[in-house]
Amino acid sequence: MLNEFTKGIYKDNPVFKQALGLCPTLAVTNSVQGGLGMGLAATFVLICSNLLISLIRGIVPPKIRIPIYIVVIATFVTIVDLVMAGFLPALHKELGIFVPLIVVNCMILGRAEAFAGKNSVGLSFLDGLGMGVGFTAALVLLGTIREFLGNGSLFGVPLVSDLKVLIMILPPGAFLTIGFVLVFLNWLEQRATNKNS
Repeated sequence: MLNEFTKGIYKDNPVFKQALGLCPTLAVTNSVQGGLGMGLAATFVLICSNLLISLIRGIVPPKIRIPIYIVVIATFVTIVDLVMAGFLPALHKELGIFVPLIVVNCMILGRAEAFAGKNSVGLSFLDGLGMGVGFTAALVLLGTIREFLGNGSLFGVPLVSDLKVLIMILPPGAFLTIGFVLVFLNWLEQRATNKNS
């Protein structure tokens, strides 16, 4: 059971291992706050949709399961969108269109189809929680690197006034950052493999 939770954090991380959900990953990680907000919103939708889809999997006709899954996901995205707009308007404005676009996030629909539609409620909860934690951790890591190098700050708090590499908070900076992180993670894995052999 623990494996269902931990696999999403590194082994099957949606961003670094499966390359899923890259659109919001690249778009909102120009700050730590944006990455954390999107990660938590996606985690809520992932957990709730996994739970509900696992509960109704026995009564959903197989031929119309995908439209039903999308309606379930859209319901929870609407809840997140309205709650964020009501209680966190600055974050809602920063994330913009990427909050409603969680509906079409392939990571969430993929987990519904590949896991929640075939497994128990408990396992589906752990799968959603693990994938959400892994997705949030990836976004926070990328947001931390980009905001620090691009603005010299973290969570909007200035840390280094002379360090401002503008490209890091622009779209090319997102591609550069995720590329360097993937190279580093692959180097670590290759190093561990070489030590074991």
